[in-house]
Amino acid sequence: MSTSEIDPSVWAELNRLRESIDNIDAAVVHMLAERFKATQQVGRLKADHRLPPADPARETRQIARLRQLAQSANLDPAFAEKLLNFIIAEVIRHHERIAEETENASGT
Repeated sequence: MSTSEIDPSVWAELNRLRESIDNIDAAVVHMLAERFKATQQVGRLKADHRLPPADPARETRQIARLRQLAQSANLDPAFAEKLLNFIIAEVIRHHERIAEETENASGT
């Protein structure tokens, strides 16, 4: 079937759904930006008090929590875990950079 043969109502519905997806994607990006603003503050606090950039116990709790949330939302828990692991790795990278910058600024 060529695209010219598709009923206009199908195109309208497809476009409506795609607009919804685009709006959700924008919201996800904005939520991630807010999350990273908060984790940057955590990174500065950790660096100021010479705390380690990573907190494996918290990460384990967060992964379990997110898997449970995903399951209750009918989202694949394995996917949610992969996503959180990716975010955690980025946060730790930021925390390590902040710690290094703080250490260099203090001259120690």
